[in-house]
Amino acid sequence: MSAAQAYVDHAASTPLRPEAREAMLAVLDASFGNPSGGHAVAREARRVVEEGRDVVAGVLGCRPGEVVFTAGGTEADNLAVGGVTAARGGRPICTAVEHHAVLHAVEAARGFVVGVDASGAVDLDALDAVLREGGTSLVSVMAAGNETGRVQDLEAVAEVIESARPGTPFHTDAVQAAPWFDVGSVAARAQLISVAAHKLGGPKGSGCLVIREGTPVVALLHGGGQERERRSGTHDVVGIAGFAAALAATAAERGLAARVGRLRDDLLDNLMATVPGVKETTPDRSLLLPGHAHVLVEGCQSEELLVLLDDAGVCAAAGSSCASGATEPSHVLLAMGLDKHEAATALRLTLGRTSTRADVDLAVDAIASAATQLRGV
Repeated sequence: MSAAQAYVDHAASTPLRPEAREAMLAVLDASFGNPSGGHAVAREARRVVEEGRDVVAGVLGCRPGEVVFTAGGTEADNLAVGGVTAARGGRPICTAVEHHAVLHAVEAARGFVVGVDASGAVDLDALDAVLREGGTSLVSVMAAGNETGRVQDLEAVAEVIESARPGTPFHTDAVQAAPWFDVGSVAARAQLISVAAHKLGGPKGSGCLVIREGTPVVALLHGGGQERERRSGTHDVVGIAGFAAALAATAAERGLAARVGRLRDDLLDNLMATVPGVKETTPDRSLLLPGHAHVLVEGCQSEELLVLLDDAGVCAAAGSSCASGATEPSHVLLAMGLDKHEAATALRLTLGRTSTRADVDLAVDAIASAATQLRGV
């Protein structure tokens, strides 16, 4: 990153933490063995995996044996939805604002999608009604949204499940929430929890699915029977070491959320004071993750705006980074009641651990300049 560049896309991916880098470098040479083997070199690699498992379990509030290492959040989500549905039968339920890793998995299983209100909160009455119809394999509601940053009330969701259809497994995609919240606390009533390393300063391609003891899951990947037959494949020892180190460092810095939240508020306040026609997608910021600033910029198409911002050294996004290049409007914004024309003006600015006042100032100035250019005024 140069001094003239502002990275405001932390919801897409985060800079590698020094703790994660150190842990990974230590493993690269010393623990190169296959952890499924039986000799001394293999046992050293296995030690790294199991010590990482202990760390992850401690932070996420579960038993070590309940941690299944995956190649990131997408695989974890697919294992939760597809694996539980295959084990229990029935049809899964999710919200209309889920990450595509959940939404597409539910759609592939011919499941149900329930709506949300204008802020992006799940419609609990609709969820209750679908559950009472029966035949549900699991319910998946994300802890917080990747696009707008809307935080869901997981306790209320758990109460609906318990009332309408007790015993139905509850999965939450906590990928965006994990950098900010004590997942073990906010998702205490979920049987399955997805987390990805690269959202909290760890390496890409590493993550986990917490599967509480007694939750039935059929493996989607078959082979050597690793992860207690729930996810076959040789362990990414380096990735697991980095994931565990990043997660532990994140848990030790929970106070960071307050600082980033204040910086986010300044970003939004300055942006709206400087650029006419900017509207917050969810005006009540207390409902959002501290790093998320999601706005609509009147008179500016997202794709054109992002090109100008990139030229000005500002790294931002319009919505989910996984949908980059897509011309279709955001399914999240449409579910919240925006029309396709409004959705086409969306801009997502997300802050994180390394964000600074200079990032905020550069982003505001660049957006103001770009909006003026696009509006022709």
